[in-house]
Amino acid sequence: MAQMFTITLPDGSAREVPQGATPADVALAIGPGLAKAALAARIDGVLVDLATPFAQDCALALVTARDEADALDLARHDYAHVLAEAVQALFPGTQITFGPSTDDGFYYDFAAQRPFTDEDLPAIEGEMRRIIAANKVLRREVVARETLIAQWQAAGESFKAEWAAELPGDEPLTVYHSGDDWFDMCRGPHLPSTGKLDPAAFKLTRVSGAYWRGDQANAMLSRIYGTGWLNKKQLDAHMTRLEEAAKRDHRKLGAEMDLFHLQAEAHGSVFWHPKGYMIWRALEAYMRRRLDAAGYAEVKTPQIMDARQWEQSGHWGKYRENMFVVPDEIPHVSEEGGEDDAPVLSGKADLMAIKPMNCPAHVLIFRQGITSYRELPIRMAEFGCCHRNEPHGALHGLMRVRQFTQDDAHIFVREDQIVGEVADFCDLLDRVYKDLGFPEYAIKLALRPDKRFGSDAMWDWSEQSLRDAVAATGRNTPEWGWEELPGEGAFYAPKLEFHLTDAVGRTWQVGTMQTDTVLPERLDASYIGEDGEKHRPVMLHRAILGSFERFIAILIEHYAGKLPVWLAPVQAVVATIVSDADAYAREVTARLRAAGIRVESDLRNEKINYKVREHSLAKVPHLLVVGKREADEGTVAIRTLGEERQRVMPLAEAIALLRAEATPPDLR
Repeated sequence: MAQMFTITLPDGSAREVPQGATPADVALAIGPGLAKAALAARIDGVLVDLATPFAQDCALALVTARDEADALDLARHDYAHVLAEAVQALFPGTQITFGPSTDDGFYYDFAAQRPFTDEDLPAIEGEMRRIIAANKVLRREVVARETLIAQWQAAGESFKAEWAAELPGDEPLTVYHSGDDWFDMCRGPHLPSTGKLDPAAFKLTRVSGAYWRGDQANAMLSRIYGTGWLNKKQLDAHMTRLEEAAKRDHRKLGAEMDLFHLQAEAHGSVFWHPKGYMIWRALEAYMRRRLDAAGYAEVKTPQIMDARQWEQSGHWGKYRENMFVVPDEIPHVSEEGGEDDAPVLSGKADLMAIKPMNCPAHVLIFRQGITSYRELPIRMAEFGCCHRNEPHGALHGLMRVRQFTQDDAHIFVREDQIVGEVADFCDLLDRVYKDLGFPEYAIKLALRPDKRFGSDAMWDWSEQSLRDAVAATGRNTPEWGWEELPGEGAFYAPKLEFHLTDAVGRTWQVGTMQTDTVLPERLDASYIGEDGEKHRPVMLHRAILGSFERFIAILIEHYAGKLPVWLAPVQAVVATIVSDADAYAREVTARLRAAGIRVESDLRNEKINYKVREHSLAKVPHLLVVGKREADEGTVAIRTLGEERQRVMPLAEAIALLRAEATPPDLR
């Protein structure tokens, strides 16, 4: 008699099933509708195929399209496999490598006989739809390592053979068959068949190059990207979002608004034009006032420091490949008073590094003199320019650059001050985000990574201190998007991450807060406690904007270039209808400028409709139109960006209106 297992369902009911039964069997026993809708299952919380046999008593939850997160990930993973099968059907001799799901779709990397182009995508999409329509069963199989490697080698799949040979020896190797004529190596899980995918709910979007395993020393592959959803309605909504995002692209708007440019002579660095830098200056001035009011002391630290300093801080060993290193050719003076070569420490004493971050330098300032426990907390801020050697392929407008400026700060505290300081920071960050137009954001806690400094006890304490601090503010709830992210912390500390939501629903991780005991220990920072002994401070690393470059890009895209008046580089333009009004236009411009408004005049001999279109494209918030009547009456006709109607008002009233809008939120 077969052994029986007890399967507990989410509603608390239980079913007895024989050994060898599967979640698919349970779904069918409940009803044909559920059997048709089921896509996968969770057995004791672990996502598995519907065909996975039960091995013991367990809790079972069947996954349907209503479980959107699981269903989307499964569908996107399957779309990637169908993409690979379609490519190999159309382009024999193409080798397959990896094909994961992504946040909004999937991709697959191929070693092709020729690089793929966007022109190949329609044919591949057609073949994918044929495979989906065939409703091919997706079947899991465990294969002996030697057998699988031999199969890959016989098929000419050198990349798959290499990967199979390097997987851990105790890990079972599994493949998924698509019908009887194609398979791929994969851990799974997958949908029951290709027919569970909606053939109208995916689209291949682009082609790019990618290195095998992300290493520039390896072979260049062709990567095909796609977006995949559960139904056509979701796909259409996503494509609409993409179209809106394209209209808001900060690179496109930056050119139209004459804000900045990038060029190969300074790859990964930004050339700020006067109007773009005016946004920077307004944002920096606002942040400086907020920091001054919150009790921060601003500092400025060197751009380049000796490699020995970076070695002591730990960055040299953990972050060296991302640092720009330069030789130190300054001669050293020996004890006898003559010049001598520098001594060599691990072969690096003659090297300097451009700082990728500000924290070690702030510790060095803290170490100057003797600090008493009574002086803590010490809040040290810097708008620090940093450099990181990002790969060329990862650079993206202002979003990902090599030279950037952080709104960085470090708070040196006693252990008993952590909760209060983190809570105060959360309140400060909340005010800043709301002032900048981001009332919605989520808070997440990134936990210890595999490669890290410090003991488990230290990490336990650091992680709990952040949990306690957020709990003290009442923000550790689902309404705040609270979530813990295993393995996502920095090598020296866990961190709170603050994720903004913009006007088109995208999320951006910008603000951070970290509790660090590692760097004060490595750099020998201490204060004198109430007992007269030396103690290590806790170092809180924190940022609100993250980097100015990236945050300005986010602002441009969030507002589609129509920045709040207080941030706009040009807040108003005075434009004439006829040349008879030129003198009055100059007077209006002078009075606006005297009132603190960033204003320009447009006295060109052009039609007013042309001027309106041009300044609208440049996203100028207010256009003040003046003609002979306005000059005679001392009025202006205000055209506000995005509004149809024109308002005529006395000049003094217009100045008061613009002055109110141009005042930063913290000064109102």
